[in-house]
Amino acid sequence: MNKMKEIEKDKAAKYNKWVVALSIIIPIVVAALFGIKIPNATPLTFLPPIYAFINGLTAILLITALWAVKNRKLLLHERLMKTALLCSIAFLLMYVAYHMTSDSTPFGGEGVIRYVYFFILITHIVLSILVIPFVLLTYVRAITKDFDRHKKLARIAYPLWLYVAISGVLVYLMISPYYE
Repeated sequence: MNKMKEIEKDKAAKYNKWVVALSIIIPIVVAALFGIKIPNATPLTFLPPIYAFINGLTAILLITALWAVKNRKLLLHERLMKTALLCSIAFLLMYVAYHMTSDSTPFGGEGVIRYVYFFILITHIVLSILVIPFVLLTYVRAITKDFDRHKKLARIAYPLWLYVAISGVLVYLMISPYYE
């Protein structure tokens, strides 16, 4: 049994290096690509409602996965979480593609709603960066069968990820009237 734990710890150590690298590389690459416009590219203006839907789907998957684990449906939980992770990756790819082909849309609301929008937008952006290592480490702890530490970290990762998914939908709904 100790041999198996050592093997899992070695695997986790290797994965942790990837977690650190990805947690740094993803935000840097997204920020860099966000500033690059593909010349003469057709704007992918159809993407925002799709990636907003994916954010909403991610939120539903996360809530359902929490229900599944609380009801000891562990295989269902695992599948839902993997699907949520894939949805987040798909969102990220579409988000970058949209911003590489389209100009950002300014928010046109005025008064209190403007402050609400920017509060939600800024917290969404900041937490979407901060959640990356939490989600990846939680995933690594699950696949390396370190379930005690997985569970502890999931208590942090889950609400952050859920907030990012829900706030992404809210940002889209609030800015969508201002798309050209």
